[in-house]
Amino acid sequence: MTIPQFILASASPARRRLLKTAGIEPIVKASDFDESQISIADPAELVKTLARCKAETVASLFPQGLVMGCDSVLAIDGKIYGKPENAEVAIARWQFMQGNFGDLYTGHVLIDNTQNQTIIKYQRTRVYFAKMSDHAIQAYVKTDEPLKCAGAFALEGFGSLFVEKIEGCYSNVIGLSLPLLRQMIAELGYEVTDFWQ
Repeated sequence: MTIPQFILASASPARRRLLKTAGIEPIVKASDFDESQISIADPAELVKTLARCKAETVASLFPQGLVMGCDSVLAIDGKIYGKPENAEVAIARWQFMQGNFGDLYTGHVLIDNTQNQTIIKYQRTRVYFAKMSDHAIQAYVKTDEPLKCAGAFALEGFGSLFVEKIEGCYSNVIGLSLPLLRQMIAELGYEVTDFWQ
């Protein structure tokens, strides 16, 4: 079996770092898909749909590629939160999130052009947030990190200080579930080690 090129249809540096840590050096091609055209209330369906749209946008460019699309959102009490639009929104979000918990959903899509197959899955991880003072919230938002992330925090950055615990897959919270990726690759008939550099 010929091993296809691994393409990451995402501009996320965190996702690329996760793949590199696991031995996969992807070709990165951001999809530039307009997420605002998709409106779905269920977080699992939303992230699967957005991940599929991103992967499909890029897949046509790589006929011999294995294209991965991902998308993440945080859901608290049934309400979906993506990246905050500005610092004021991020501060208000953290005032609500602190001392609370949410579920981080990440949609994962693999399009294998060499076998004409597509696999679509999602992973959910529960995240418990620390109680925070207004001063700490403002200081964190001032770093700009929350403005770049679904749910307004980065587990691999300053945000790690304000996460009490997680239940489920750790790497999923960063943007890509490595255990789920391994399973999806196996479903396509490959070993994840086939993609090591």
